[in-house]
Amino acid sequence: MTVTIGVRPPEHDPGREGDTTTLPVARDATVHAYVRELLVRHRRAMAILVAVNAVAVIASMVGPWLLGGVVQGLADDTREIDPGPILAGFALAVLVQAVFVRLVRLRGAMLGERMLADLREDFLVRSVALPPGVLERAGTGDLLARVNTDIDRLAQAMREAVPQLAIAVVWAALLLAGIVVVAPPLGLGILVALPLLLAVCVWYFRRAPAGYRAEAAGYAAVAGALAETVDAGHTVEAHRLEPRRIALSERRIGRWVAWERYTLWLRSVLIPAINVYHVMVLGGVLTVGGVFVLQGWLPVGRVVTGALLAQMLVEPVGMILRWFDELQVARVSLARLVGIREIEPERAGVAEDGEDREPDSHRVVDAREVRFAYTEGTDVLHDVSLRVPPGTRVALVGPSGAGKSTLGRLLAGIHAPRAGSVTLGGASLAAMPVERVRRHVALVNQEHHVFVGPLRDNLRLARPEATDEELWAALLAVDAERWAAALPEGLDTEVGSGGTAVSPARAQQIALARLVLADPHTLVLDEATSLLDPRSARDLERSLSTVLEGRTVIAIAHRLHTAHDADVIAVVEKGRITELGGHRELVAADGAYAALWRSWHG
Repeated sequence: MTVTIGVRPPEHDPGREGDTTTLPVARDATVHAYVRELLVRHRRAMAILVAVNAVAVIASMVGPWLLGGVVQGLADDTREIDPGPILAGFALAVLVQAVFVRLVRLRGAMLGERMLADLREDFLVRSVALPPGVLERAGTGDLLARVNTDIDRLAQAMREAVPQLAIAVVWAALLLAGIVVVAPPLGLGILVALPLLLAVCVWYFRRAPAGYRAEAAGYAAVAGALAETVDAGHTVEAHRLEPRRIALSERRIGRWVAWERYTLWLRSVLIPAINVYHVMVLGGVLTVGGVFVLQGWLPVGRVVTGALLAQMLVEPVGMILRWFDELQVARVSLARLVGIREIEPERAGVAEDGEDREPDSHRVVDAREVRFAYTEGTDVLHDVSLRVPPGTRVALVGPSGAGKSTLGRLLAGIHAPRAGSVTLGGASLAAMPVERVRRHVALVNQEHHVFVGPLRDNLRLARPEATDEELWAALLAVDAERWAAALPEGLDTEVGSGGTAVSPARAQQIALARLVLADPHTLVLDEATSLLDPRSARDLERSLSTVLEGRTVIAIAHRLHTAHDADVIAVVEKGRITELGGHRELVAADGAYAALWRSWHG
């Protein structure tokens, strides 16, 4: 790919790459609303910062005012100039300025850290609440890039750019006010340089946001490709996909580097223009001031004071432009972080959402003419209907890729159907808030995570108020009491990364113990004992049978002994339920289930 630096941006935007699915980037309105929300939260701290900064700036203006008075006195041939009061006033101003500048830096740092902490917390809360289907489609690369890279880019902006920009704006405004009060004509000297600055800034800020956004998206695409390659390293090696993965990584790196070069070129135009502006301001003020002094229209002392204030104006204007540029990078990262606010719940837009209400006491799970697609135009479930009375144990069986897990996730309220309806006790799962769905229906799949921390805390994720007796009872119900009791500190033992290692089978038992503690009346088990050996899995299922007694259980089974024990077996083939009945009935029918049963038994 050829990139012509300084003429146009790269033609390809990594954020719109056809082979990459990413989470959304927030619109301007969403970003502005979030910034306003942050400022409102911290309005008291911001007001204190502005007030303290105003005192520091006013103190810094005392020196030029005193020096201007001295120059005017010399010009007026005043021979009796007492240096004592002047030096005392100057020393006092320097002391006040030093104290308040320190307060400004301290208050600014504190404000930045608090706003950054709020942002991190907001993003974490929103990320945890994302619909599982959204993360499955987007993958982890983009989310990790936002958690790591975008947070890092925002850290400096929140710690320094936001408070420093507020300081610089107040500083510049007070200096301009001082110039207008002391020597209004000197404002003409400032205006001379303004067109250049405005022209370059307009040119820059029209291009910078899109460039930085594409640069960030390009990095996310690179991170995603590298993460996928590392995670699937054995598969890549087994299928000899190394050249293909290397080519993909190089292609994405090339696009990212092209955008990096483009944004670097934008800055290479902006920064010299700022330096030229600084020279033009001072030169314009001295030229205008000199003309007015020579014509006798303005005292020389005021020109000196105004010139010094104009020279001081260079720094806050430079700060505004420098930090505003930094905020362009931060704004893109903020838009990527806040973008998850624009993700609509997956239940929205369903053909028949129904009314948001509590399930009735019968709690019948009822799927009617359900259709579902992960990608538009490609249904994986076709007009599936299944009615599960309360207390029934249903097994979903069928070949891999038939749609069993997808149907289970719809029945658990994880996904919403594209057409048709899924109800629990007459209430639409698609219309319920996620929190309410989780109170009634729980999904346990083949992926289990043990968080770093005590075993007790890992179990209490399901029910924070659970007592130790209830925790041990839950572990006993899933045959985990023996190994848990053998841990060095029992329930207080640190598990997870850096602590006591937990095997996949034990992690699965912890997940099932959480299920016991959560105590939902409807369970969807997606091969919940797959990580245990067949004998252990069978023993655990027998232990769980007491816990599951009286509950509605929908089990996605690959081991057919699970189906053998079920009240009803639903055979799923190519996204449709082709057989429905009990074990003996289906074996006698000599259909698809009977073939699976014979194959299972060799």
